[in-house]
Order: sequence, then structure tokens, then C-alpha cells
Amino acid sequence: MSEVYANRRARLRARCNAGGSQAALISRPANVRYLAGTAPRGAVLLLGMTEDVLLCAGPPEDRAADGRADDALRARTLPGTAGDPAVAAADLAEAQRADTLAVEEHHLTVARHRAIRSVVPRLRLTDLAASVEQLRIVKDEEEISCLRIGAEIADQALGELLESILVGRTERHLALELERRLVDHGADGPAFPTSVATGPNAGRRGHRPTDRRVEEGDFLSVCLGAAYRGYRCEIGRTFVIGTSPADWQIELYDLVFAAQRAGREALTPGAACRDVDRAARQVLGSAGHAEGLPSMTGHGVGLEIDEDPQLAPAAMGKLDACVPVTVEPGVHIPGRGGVRIDDTLVVRPEADGGPELLTITTKELLAL
Repeated sequence: MSEVYANRRARLRARCNAGGSQAALISRPANVRYLAGTAPRGAVLLLGMTEDVLLCAGPPEDRAADGRADDALRARTLPGTAGDPAVAAADLAEAQRADTLAVEEHHLTVARHRAIRSVVPRLRLTDLAASVEQLRIVKDEEEISCLRIGAEIADQALGELLESILVGRTERHLALELERRLVDHGADGPAFPTSVATGPNAGRRGHRPTDRRVEEGDFLSVCLGAAYRGYRCEIGRTFVIGTSPADWQIELYDLVFAAQRAGREALTPGAACRDVDRAARQVLGSAGHAEGLPSMTGHGVGLEIDEDPQLAPAAMGKLDACVPVTVEPGVHIPGRGGVRIDDTLVVRPEADGGPELLTITTKELLAL
């Protein structure tokens, strides 16, 4: 893996040099981990003129979930607890005779930015912008393998829950059980707070579980994800509790399923991100559900659960091969409930079989 991290840093250094920056300070944790293999709390990475250094506020904890640092990268732990690794990194950049330092202005606080300027007033600070985030969009096969394993874990946890008795249990209880099962099956932890929504809550994007109990005839929508070696995937499914679905439930489910299928089929290298969103959104809009739809149909996943690219009406850019994204349309009818279907897929060319589906739990409308 050392070669992988070294290549990533080399690509970023080339971007910095092209923009006129001799060194770069990486402070956003996901970006540090992408370039260094690990991101201890408060750590920053300096891409220096003479060497790259991972600066830590204290001794890193030996936890598998935190990743393993690139063996070829020097790590430096600051003495005591008062030192700021970002300020120390800027001081080191100046010691390496850099004239310019690119920083992640979208992550640095104003106070931290001022502290750097006060310590190295001679150093010209430039904005690195989202350069690292752009490098992270296309995943290598090792990254996709981590996502694939995370998806398998999420599928296992969800499948086991569906075999248990659900009526009478609360949304909160079911969410906690799912998160425990994720860890039992080898996840670092949940990729994001698990959402379990029943009855009139079903279909709401980002619903926080409540003490409402599952009842016969409810829609039950679940959205969960596993983090594995830092990489995060997502799956969402909707079911009916107890009895055969009502006609309106079947009709709504079939509609959302058709929208999700249209979005999945639009995932091809070179496709405009907004066109993928439009493919799913048009299906729902033509059936009278244009109002109240989520702001996006999907998004990228990786070291963070919500990454670029965004699959949204105003999204810019096109999809590349080896980009993992979610496709997650949903409809919520106030007072009645709704449906959400959510998969994680990897964009692949038609010659390779088209989009690779990572989350494989059935999308059939089951009565549990």
C-alpha cells in the first residue's frame, strides 16, 4: 500500500505545483487518511519540499478502524497537548524553504488560519480548494473491495433483522439492533446513524428513529450502512408489516422501484450527473410526486458517506468508471408513509457488465 499512498501524494503534489504552490497542508481527516493511510484525531499531513510528514497532536491509538499509516511516511508527534499540528506543519514547511503553502480553506477555521499566519508571516498561503476530494472520486480496486465487503456486512445485518419478530418493537430498538449486528459481522461501526421509520414516518430521508412501535399494516423503511476499513456504503429498503400490502402500498412501491431502476440504468461512464437524477425524478414526477422530492437522487460514497459526485438537478460534471454512488429515490406521503429504495453501485462500462450492484438484499415488496 505504500506505493499507492505515495502515488496519491505525487498526484496531489503535481496539482499543487501546477497551481504555483510548493507545499500543501492537508487537514480534513478523510483527506489525510486518503493520502497517509490513517488520520489520528487532530492529525494533519504536510506535503513538503523535501519530505512529507504526518503531524499528530498525540500518540495515535492502535485501532484497526483508524487504518494503518504508510510505512514510508514519517510521523511526528508533538510534545505536550498545547501544540497545533497545523501550525507546526506550516512552520516545518517554512523550514524546508517553501515560499507558498496551499491549505484547505474549506476546512480550516478562521482562528487556525490566523494562527498559521502569525507563526509564518513570510509564507504565502493559497487555497488548495477541493483538490483532494477530486482525486478521491475515482476509486481503485482496493477501495472498491472495501466497499464491497461493507455492503455484504450491511446486507447480512438487514437480512437477519427481517427474520426476527418486528411487531411491537420501536424504531429506536430496531436501529440499535441493526448497528450491533453490523459490528458483530466485522464492520468498524455504522457508516452513519441508522434510520428505521414505520407507518407515517416511512419513506422520510434521514428520519431519526423514535419510540413509535411497529404495527400491522405499516410500511417499514430502513436505511443503514457499514464502515469497513474506513470506507462507507449505504442500503435502504422498504417492507410491509404483517399482512398483504394494500393496493396503494403496492402502487407506490412499484413507482419508486421503477424510478430507482431508471436511475441505476443511467449509470454509465460519461453520463451527466444531472441526467441520472433526471431519469429517476421524471418517473416520480410523471405520477404526480414532483413536489417534496429529495434534493438529490444519489451521491458518491467512500471514506465519507456523502462525497462527490452529487446526482442532483443542478449537478455539474459527468460520471467516470470506478465511481461508487448511491441511487436512492423515495416518496413520502404526509400522514400515510412512503417508500425509499437505496443501493450502492459502482459505475462500470457496458463491456464490463454495466453498473456493479454492491447491495444485493432483495427489492421485492415483502410482507414481514
